[in-house]
Amino acid sequence: MTLKELYTAIEGDYDKAIGVLRIEKLMDKHIRKFPNNAIFAELADAGNAMDTTRIFESAHAIKGVCSNLGLIKIADCSSEICEEFREGNERKLSDSQVKEKIVLIEDLYKKASAGIKAYEQANQ
Repeated sequence: MTLKELYTAIEGDYDKAIGVLRIEKLMDKHIRKFPNNAIFAELADAGNAMDTTRIFESAHAIKGVCSNLGLIKIADCSSEICEEFREGNERKLSDSQVKEKIVLIEDLYKKASAGIKAYEQANQ
């Protein structure tokens, strides 16, 4: 499996990622680290506690990582959560809607992680 094939499988944007990282070797290095990123567990934990500061910080970190890696769906969902809790913004979502979005982010993360693990196995 090539890196481009991986991006197709996980619905990522290869061109965006190569535009940021510039070298496919760097993309490969960083995408392989993605499944072990603890920030997703932090977001889930913060969401369960409805700790708005931690939700914002976790969502903001996820948005940055995923934007750089071309994982646009996850970045977009994280951005919604981020803006929901950005200082000065009025809340638009109920707590239950926020928790649903966090579950969606977790599901997208799991799907991407599974694809990346398959890519790693195919390219050992």
